[in-house]
Amino acid sequence: MTEAEELVCYCLGYTREDIRQDAARYGRSTILERIAAASRAGVCHCTASNPQGR
Repeated sequence: MTEAEELVCYCLGYTREDIRQDAARYGRSTILERIAAASRAGVCHCTASNPQGR
């Protein structure tokens, strides 16, 4: 797996490359906001999904 393919959100499947593309499209990445919203909605459980526990 390359660095670009590295997952940053195991629940939603976002990668470093997704963040780069999002920032290029919108002038900044909105992915963190989407992850936070999913977490508040109880959809994102990365602490349990991430094999490193983060």
